[in-house]
Amino acid sequence: MNPKVFISHATEDKERFVLGFAQKLREKGVDAWLDKWEMLPGDSIVEKIYEGIKTAKAIIVVLSCNSVGKKWVREEIDAAMVKRVNKGCLLIPVVLDDCEIPECLQSTIWQKVTDLGSYEEPFNRILSAIYEHREKPSLGDVPEFAKAAINPIPGYTNTDSIILKIACEKGLAKNMLLSIETVEVIEDAGKLGISEETAWDSLEVLDQDGLVELLRVVGGHRPYLDVSALGMERYAETYIMDYEAMKTQVVSCVVNNNMEGASEISSKIGKPVSLIEHIFLLLETNGYVMTSKERGVRKQIIHVSPKLKRLLAP
Repeated sequence: MNPKVFISHATEDKERFVLGFAQKLREKGVDAWLDKWEMLPGDSIVEKIYEGIKTAKAIIVVLSCNSVGKKWVREEIDAAMVKRVNKGCLLIPVVLDDCEIPECLQSTIWQKVTDLGSYEEPFNRILSAIYEHREKPSLGDVPEFAKAAINPIPGYTNTDSIILKIACEKGLAKNMLLSIETVEVIEDAGKLGISEETAWDSLEVLDQDGLVELLRVVGGHRPYLDVSALGMERYAETYIMDYEAMKTQVVSCVVNNNMEGASEISSKIGKPVSLIEHIFLLLETNGYVMTSKERGVRKQIIHVSPKLKRLLAP
């Protein structure tokens, strides 16, 4: 259905702008209401005007030095304001001159027409408003980094979570959660659309919160990072689906199979050695075992507390 538009204006503006403007609207499928076209001898002016306003989807108020002081224009603006509040009608001020804008229209976006002989761009903006067409770019694909961390680590952004995930997975791949090259982490983040600056910001946050430790050398350069026990635990809880079951498997291997080495347990359950070493650390921190260390990594269990068996109790 063609949208109906009521045009409020002063008689003095009819020839210089309004007639041609209304004709252009009708050529674009807009049923423009103009008193010259709608009223015949004998018609009630008041009834016709309010009938036009009542059935209009939009009301265009042509503001000029001629119209702002007119009683009829003021009354039509008042009626338009009431309809906009009650029924959501569009109210479009079109400003022709440097005139005083009525206070009730101060908070409404105006369309200025400076050249009455050529106003294609302003006309198209008015037409877009009538048809409620907004020219804005279409939505593109979501960046890869936004897809990658479906479940962010609680308390951290998607980017923070991805950076920690990359660091942990690089450590697990080489079976060493220590001395992971920061440049490799940042390069992998870049492939997901994360800028170098943003990646460094996340690394700083993770470092400050103790999830990783950035290793600094002379000159402030940070070529390596270590994943802390806290960082590995946050990663594992979030991204390793069977993590709790895996911890139970490790305890079972120690208690029921008398296995003591991280490597042999890794071979038995098919999980990375560095992940088994991390679980050893958790067990030792909680007083369940004592371990021997090699280069700071817990490779072997040397003592098992009776409390460990209770972890397997129903």
